[in-house]
Amino acid sequence: MHSLTLVGGHDKEGRPEVLDVTLNRGDILCIVGPTGAGKSRLLEDIGCLAQGDTPTGRRVLLDHRIPGEAQRFSLGNRLVAQLSQTMHFIMDMSVREFILMHGESRRLDAEQSLVDRILACANQLTGEAIQGDMPLTRLSGGQSRSLMIADTALLSPAPVVLIDELENAGVDRQRALELLVGEDKILLISTHDPVLALLGDRRLCIRRGAVRELIHTTPAERRNVAFLSGINKRFLGLRERLRAGALLDFDMPAYFAEGGETEKEANPQGCR
Repeated sequence: MHSLTLVGGHDKEGRPEVLDVTLNRGDILCIVGPTGAGKSRLLEDIGCLAQGDTPTGRRVLLDHRIPGEAQRFSLGNRLVAQLSQTMHFIMDMSVREFILMHGESRRLDAEQSLVDRILACANQLTGEAIQGDMPLTRLSGGQSRSLMIADTALLSPAPVVLIDELENAGVDRQRALELLVGEDKILLISTHDPVLALLGDRRLCIRRGAVRELIHTTPAERRNVAFLSGINKRFLGLRERLRAGALLDFDMPAYFAEGGETEKEANPQGCR
């Protein structure tokens, strides 16, 4: 499968939705709009490869063709993978055992190198290191999400990945997108985050259950990504200071204006 096309249905009042957009491998499409506007519903329509049989009446085409029943309902070879807002494991096994089990289920060589590769990618996304012998049930929300992003990128054959609000995941969002796009996935992301929204090639604006606008990211917006990413990086630095039990009593405006370390930032006071 090389492309996915979204064909409009109708809004909450039954008015036609003007939507006809095609995504190719490596594309990122962001979905924005107020809470309750219908962002998650759009992801659900894509997840089930809707054919006018959902509340919105939308249709999804694969390579410009209607998907067959095997493509829509197969459990063993799904074309769409989804990462939800919250993710918790209930299986009583280690991270290593989980990755090896998933690899074996995909008929891949289940070796330690596979575990090492996925762990290395996951640990680039989270500030809390994940070890292979950690029990799945003890992973934090950020660790769980990072593990599943790496697992989806490197182990899942699904060419389409749906992500609901990555900003709440506690992971390095930019690296997560780079990892998934680097594995030739089509990404659709529901988000309220301006950095994520501007990292996409295009974004759909949803109101009252229907897509109202398709916006192509402009060159000026691309330039603003670097500025916003710098601010985000400094926020992450503050989060790490809080985790270490440090004080945030330095000159905060200067910290953000200069973009450099303060004396206390370079030598934080840790937990006692």
